[in-house]
Amino acid sequence: MKIGIVGAGSWGTTLANHLAKSGHSVSIWAREPEVVESINSDHINKIFLPDSPLSKDLLADGVIGNVVADAELIVSAAPSHVVRSLSEDIRRGLSGNAPTVVSVSKGLDPETLDTMTGVLAVTLPDCPIAALSGPSFAKEVYEERPTAVVAAADSDDVARSVQQVFNSAYFRVYTSEDTVGVELGGALKNVSAIAAGIVDGLDLGYNPRAALITRSLAEMTRLGIALGADPLTFAGLAGLGDLLLTCTGALSRNRTLGMELAKGKKWEEVAAERNSVAEGVNTARVVLDLAKRNGVELPVAAEVSAILFDGKQPMEAIKDLMSREPKAERWT
Repeated sequence: MKIGIVGAGSWGTTLANHLAKSGHSVSIWAREPEVVESINSDHINKIFLPDSPLSKDLLADGVIGNVVADAELIVSAAPSHVVRSLSEDIRRGLSGNAPTVVSVSKGLDPETLDTMTGVLAVTLPDCPIAALSGPSFAKEVYEERPTAVVAAADSDDVARSVQQVFNSAYFRVYTSEDTVGVELGGALKNVSAIAAGIVDGLDLGYNPRAALITRSLAEMTRLGIALGADPLTFAGLAGLGDLLLTCTGALSRNRTLGMELAKGKKWEEVAAERNSVAEGVNTARVVLDLAKRNGVELPVAAEVSAILFDGKQPMEAIKDLMSREPKAERWT
């Protein structure tokens, strides 16, 4: 199969390498000329996936149209806040065909508050759309560590076709028809991971981390139900699985950001020191508006947003969470 990857960050590059090693004809678009050059000349992404040799069959290009023109499947792997603009470039680059488009970006659109597949369904209306999500650090997938994820689409046939393309001996893909739930889990867990990093950075112990993960899962489930998702989705790989990984794993960019916030740094300072985007920042900007629109309360996300954008001190945020009015535990 001819596959085009749009976005050459660590995850897009890892998936491109995975698919190329599986025998597909894969090309990847990168914004940075030096990334295009290093992939084509040295078979490595020296900026976003250093010290990780790539398949020699993987080709890079700086023009989206060249990558997607004749593709049978396209992977949208750019940061969530640029997916809308890049999908317009994808549309202009298609040569009359309507390939399946798989979103692997974990976030929400800042303009419409929509999921990534919601954005793609509007900008690429003729293309079947799917999402791929779950607990999957790029480094471990690159190293072929056993990983399990979910391919979600409104059509089971589309989800199964994506499953067949990505599934391998070390990358197990399940299917789901709950695209909204799968994508919300992938987006909201990043906000929770920032909170978990703050808890760990303050050395508060295991008790608060466990409580935070559990209540974060309740928050994403509540919002998911309000948006029509199946609550059971949040007990699966794209919900609890990804939440656990991102809140506890040392490779989590969002957890690392939270640990830096606990030291008194601003998120802008941390971002300036890194090449990769911590998607939880962008999601925290958007998710409270989405929750308000749907009449859902998200206390953890609200405190993370206050720390990121309003200068609230982490310990003050924790105090405010703990001193909320006592109530019965409710999952939804």
